Amino acid sequence: MYKVAILGSTGYVGEELVRLLYNHPSVKLTHLSSHSYQSEPYSKVYPHFKDLVDEVCIEDDLSKIDADILFIALPHGIASKVVTKELLATTKVIDLGADFRITSEAYDTWYKVEHFGKEVLEEAIYGLCEWNREYIQGARLIANPGCYVTCSLLSLIPLIKEGLIDTSTIIIDAKSGVTGAGRGLNIGTHYTECNESIKAYGLTSHRHTPEIEEKLEAFGGKKVTLTFTPHLVPMNRGILTTIYASLKPGVTNHEVNKVYNTYYEKEQFVRLLGDTSIAETRWVKGSNFCDISFKVDERTNRLIIVSALDNMMKGAASQAVQNMNIMLGLEEDTGIHYVPLFPA
Repeated sequence: MYKVAILGSTGYVGEELVRLLYNHPSVKLTHLSSHSYQSEPYSKVYPHFKDLVDEVCIEDDLSKIDADILFIALPHGIASKVVTKELLATTKVIDLGADFRITSEAYDTWYKVEHFGKEVLEEAIYGLCEWNREYIQGARLIANPGCYVTCSLLSLIPLIKEGLIDTSTIIIDAKSGVTGAGRGLNIGTHYTECNESIKAYGLTSHRHTPEIEEKLEAFGGKKVTLTFTPHLVPMNRGILTTIYASLKPGVTNHEVNKVYNTYYEKEQFVRLLGDTSIAETRWVKGSNFCDISFKVDERTNRLIIVSALDNMMKGAASQAVQNMNIMLGLEEDTGIHYVPLFPA
């Protein structure tokens, strides 16, 4: 049994990690840290864990944690301060924040926070499981991708890699449930502020933009400049991306379908809907699945891709567990092969 610790265990993503890891057959939760609820029983913070996870939350102090695997489920700017070569010598780290996802130059520009972990940044492996499995195996530090980013990358990489679309024409219109904003108090996510409304935010400046561009270039092999606009939708969880791109001359519906099947036919957590149905968030809730659908608009010669995943699961916690399974040489779906919840 591998000993597992979670920094930030009482946030939404931290709670989802606890739920998944509690049932994982190869790990034991040994340390649950919380800045806001230290010394409180975990089941008091989240009563649905009563008689299941009653451990007392401890402070965010790595000197008091002895674990084989450390998940960091905290806002950006914290992981880079605590992840060191000394820590990695004894503990494998999976960071669910942004600190190790992009280059330090892009991080400084878009996050406007000093990066304190440059000595280990080059060692960080980007944890997009379906595209980086070979490097995740045996890694000591994993940068778990963001939720918008995972949905966008899985949808676009095959098309860019095979040269089916014009990479200067990509527009990503993305929607997220309110849990994507985290559990902290924020007037923008109060019930009366977001219910019965939908809003765009981060126009031209959202911090996931450089991550999407950088990784599309890394995995797809071509320079990409795109427009990314996220929206907040008054639902608890889910990511829906509607992506537009101009097709290269002569590319057909059949070719798009063939490319997707070539790369994802054997991937158990990417479900291809083709052009026969449209992905919806309700069919992926509570699961590690990403559903991808598409339609060729012959009138405009554009490809429209609609993809969906659960931002708390494939967009965060269950993908992190998928990364852990690969790192440890376990079956990749261990502890995360859940049927989506419906109705939910």
